[in-house]
Amino acid sequence: MRVEEHTIELAEAPVFYRTADAESILYLHGVPTSSDDWPAFLERTGGLAPDLIGFGRSAKGGHLDYTPHGLEQFVERFLAALSLDQVSLVGHDWGATIALLFAQRHPDRIDRLVVIDPVPLLDGFRWGRAARIWRRPVVGELAMGSTTRWVFDRSMRRGCLRPDAWPRERLTALWEQFDQGTQRAILRLYRAAPEQWLAQAGAGLHSIRSPALVLWGEADPWIPVALGEQLVGRLPDARLERIGEAGHWPWLEQPAVLDRVAAFLTG
Repeated sequence: MRVEEHTIELAEAPVFYRTADAESILYLHGVPTSSDDWPAFLERTGGLAPDLIGFGRSAKGGHLDYTPHGLEQFVERFLAALSLDQVSLVGHDWGATIALLFAQRHPDRIDRLVVIDPVPLLDGFRWGRAARIWRRPVVGELAMGSTTRWVFDRSMRRGCLRPDAWPRERLTALWEQFDQGTQRAILRLYRAAPEQWLAQAGAGLHSIRSPALVLWGEADPWIPVALGEQLVGRLPDARLERIGEAGHWPWLEQPAVLDRVAAFLTG
């Protein structure tokens, strides 16, 4: 399927997104990436994939709401602008978390749900070192502002097992998007999500009745796969598939993940 690019205005803020054929599947990226994660999926399944506010080519103004609920409301406005009521959701990292928040509030609007290595809305999760730094005022700004290209590339590659999982051109594009607006969005997002809040925000997971597929890279260095078992236990119709020899972006290392997602969405 051919992937097309668009920009619309939502609340006087430009939003970039991609579409391919049918628009009944919504893909939501994580941090610090963009809809650049999804072209291969869109070509295979159709759907649409926005750059969340604060990321990629969408608006990054200081007045925008980058909290988890703010991003969830962005998804609601985005779907309303495109007159889409019923969708399947696919999310990764924070995008998967936003998908779960949206599905909790609108369970009847979700056909199928795919979450890949999500930031968990569960008890027992603890932020890693980088996230703890970002959550600290002033210290987080200093850490973000002092990030060099070498440090950025090393951090992205650390999320995968294979050293070639991130092509040089993709890292270059990501680095170019990692500007002050995106850095501010990341800091606000993480500061709005203390561990206790994450656990409380998942109180309605049991209300998500749609079939759900939870995919998790077994070598994810930041979010342990054991939390996937706990998440599946909270979703009424879900199953966990552990992706061996893969980290936080499992489809970059195991192309069969794309096949699995496509089969689930069309099944």
